[in-house]
Amino acid sequence: MGARVMADWNAALTDWLKPFVEKLGHKKRRQMCPLYVAGLIGPGERKSIEPMAARMAPDRYDRLHHFISDGLWDSAPLEAELAKQADRLIGASDAFLVIDDTSLPKKGEHSVGVAPQYASMLGKRANCQTLVSLTLARQEVPIAVGLRLFLPESWTSDPLRMARAGVPEASQRPLTKPEIALQEIDRLTAQGVRFGVVLADAGYGLSAAFRQGLSARGLVWAVGVPKHQKVYPAGVSLIFPVAGRGRPRKNQIPDQLSVAAETMLVEAKWRKVSWRRGVKGPLSARFAALRIRIADGAPQRILDKGQQHMPGEEAWLVGEWRSSGERKYYLANLPAKVSLKRLAAAIKARWVCEQGHQQMKEELGLDHFEGRSWRGLHRHALMTMIAYAFLQHQRLKQATREKKNPSRAAATDPPGGSTRRHQGAIAKANLPPMSPLPNALQAYSELIPPK
Repeated sequence: MGARVMADWNAALTDWLKPFVEKLGHKKRRQMCPLYVAGLIGPGERKSIEPMAARMAPDRYDRLHHFISDGLWDSAPLEAELAKQADRLIGASDAFLVIDDTSLPKKGEHSVGVAPQYASMLGKRANCQTLVSLTLARQEVPIAVGLRLFLPESWTSDPLRMARAGVPEASQRPLTKPEIALQEIDRLTAQGVRFGVVLADAGYGLSAAFRQGLSARGLVWAVGVPKHQKVYPAGVSLIFPVAGRGRPRKNQIPDQLSVAAETMLVEAKWRKVSWRRGVKGPLSARFAALRIRIADGAPQRILDKGQQHMPGEEAWLVGEWRSSGERKYYLANLPAKVSLKRLAAAIKARWVCEQGHQQMKEELGLDHFEGRSWRGLHRHALMTMIAYAFLQHQRLKQATREKKNPSRAAATDPPGGSTRRHQGAIAKANLPPMSPLPNALQAYSELIPPK
């Protein structure tokens, strides 16, 4: 790579980091932040502090370690700046906010939050840390805007263990993943991040409190649910049952019983729907959708069925029948007149979150942090998100440049850049993939301040 291109990259990263660095105050912190982010983006298989310092500045290891693990600085202003920059890049009414979690495999038991628990990336229980993630996505461009550690019961029941790991007092009370997600949504909306629909998988969608929390905030949402999620027909009515004897009944009951989601869609009409173009052509599956009432109202005794949940919010029940034969189910409170294609497109937009997790781990070392503290883990995650947002910023700039002047853009491509653009290019924005970008940044001498 030529010196001019390298200098352009260095200048771009320096410029991107300016508003973040300004919020760090102390001179040494303002020096270490660019060094750490550059280390995450740069070459090298391990992105933990020691190997990054060895590559970037061997005499700065202690400072770099102190910056991430021990330094007394508030990450909230940098998180707010990240939210601002993400919104500037892709925030809009047609953007999605994707809620998910990502697991970081860990050995031992002393790293904060580590415990045997379900690891989404492995599809099974494993010893790991779990981060609740929030990703802003638009036109298939994801930017991570929130990563918060979930503490299992084995941690929240042990105050001494939490104190040793530096868990803040406000974070020591037991919180479910959906509760953490709602807190983060409140933070992002307060910071002005724009999005139209909240998406989540069944791990969050099965929580009635989570769905109701989204609706109470006036948000539009589409979430996965298990096949046994109970629903009522949309036309369900509340009636007073006729008492065979004794006093008249005081509480109304539904005139129809709730059934499982999969049962409700047994007789539904399934249609093939294509929601976007992939690398090998249109992506499609069979979908069915019905208007229903969710069985998540207050529990009440109904006839001889015992305690049953009363009808709650009216919503869409959507079924997806994949080519493999697997069926998935979703609930969505999108408008009653929305098309099946739009329902399918919203539901399937969640895939970019998983792509983002994979890229942050493989390219930027999200899962490489070797410290044990709450503060260190969250700061490393924040620096990873800032680095990832920068790379997406560069991709958007490159796409804009190519659109305005295709011949010039081709001439300034890195080796293999044109080929990579056509392999997995993002359909709507025609963006090159993120993976070549770290390879374009192979030296950071201009970012490392002199002694």
